Amino acid sequence: MSYPRKGAKQISELANGLIDPVLARRAGINTALLGSWSEIAGEDFADCTRPEKIAWARGGSEARGGNETGGFRPGVLTIACEGARALFLTHAQGELIQRINSFFGFAAVHQIRIVQKPVSNPARRSRTPPPLKGEAARKLEGMMEGIEGDKLRQAIQRLGTAVMGKRGSGR
Repeated sequence: MSYPRKGAKQISELANGLIDPVLARRAGINTALLGSWSEIAGEDFADCTRPEKIAWARGGSEARGGNETGGFRPGVLTIACEGARALFLTHAQGELIQRINSFFGFAAVHQIRIVQKPVSNPARRSRTPPPLKGEAARKLEGMMEGIEGDKLRQAIQRLGTAVMGKRGSGR
């Protein structure tokens, strides 16, 4: 049994730590909501919808928790939806709001605003970077000396090729 190194973090933790504050400031959402959207929206709407932003109540004493109910006011979630599916989404709003609030664990959203526009997944890029040439290829080979496992060696070579290729060296 191996234990993680003290202070070691997963790349996803670091990336989410950088991205979440920006998303929260600009759109009021986080990467967890975006990453779980297909489960939240369900198979009927996962492929044709995308959460865009949550507009939280602003200004006045109510937004700061000074209303008579004492506290937070739920926001309005804007969802991009393709074509005629928006009509079906309109009819399923109540269930979707319940799913979203269940995901957050509290009543975060009280209303959905539907915006009709294309929601397409970007074309997937090839996961195999072009091979390095010249000095960069020799440098990577030197770095990989002593690695015995074939699978580990291949994985490190792919990673090294992608990293060193992005820097502009060796292509």
